[in-house]
Amino acid sequence: IKALERRWFEESNKGKAAGMTVINELHATDYVFHSGTGKDIRGLKDYKQFMSETYRAFPDLHVTIDDMVVEGDKVAIRWTLTGTHKGEIEGISPTNKKITIRGISIERVVGGKFVETWERYDTLGFMQQLGLVPTPKKEK
Repeated sequence: IKALERRWFEESNKGKAAGMTVINELHATDYVFHSGTGKDIRGLKDYKQFMSETYRAFPDLHVTIDDMVVEGDKVAIRWTLTGTHKGEIEGISPTNKKITIRGISIERVVGGKFVETWERYDTLGFMQQLGLVPTPKKEK
């Protein structure tokens, strides 16, 4: 499972073409992605659309595995994502701002493929870095 996870991150970090190419190989056809935005994405077609939009918005997307723990058919990953907001995402126009967000994913693997992912990330920090939500001022 760790090798599968590392392969997904490595290919994803090579850019859109590599990331999109490996989706069919590493994900089950009935894959379910419980996204950090609270939406469920069901099936490879919709997941590919989601990933395509993500790459369009952040063409220099890079995700680092900070920690990984496997138990049974599940793997938990603490990760850090960096990228530059160059395209529209979720109705948000490009800001050209560089972002760094941290998150956690739990993925279930069956038959050597991802079948389900639960993802949560620092959405407030993400919105603040894009300048969409004010960052509180520190009091002196």
